[in-house]
Amino acid sequence: MEGPKKALRFLAMKHDVKLILTDYCMPGMTGYDLLMEVKKSLNLSHLPMVIMFTDDAPETIKKCLEGGARDYIMKPIKVADVPRLLSYI
Repeated sequence: MEGPKKALRFLAMKHDVKLILTDYCMPGMTGYDLLMEVKKSLNLSHLPMVIMFTDDAPETIKKCLEGGARDYIMKPIKVADVPRLLSYI
């Protein structure tokens, strides 16, 4: 669970972050859980989040989008996906 918790500590330090790109499946915390932590923070809630998935899970994707994720992307990321990701910055 160090990855998501470490990310939250990093974000709390007010680094110049423009976009959060996270995997949905992480040890101890899902991308949705991380999204909820970010969205409830007054200092972080404005940051766009994109969640990566390894499989097409429509209900999970819908939940993330309804929870405030800007978009989702299927892994592996392709070069063609980069302009779409950069458009959120």
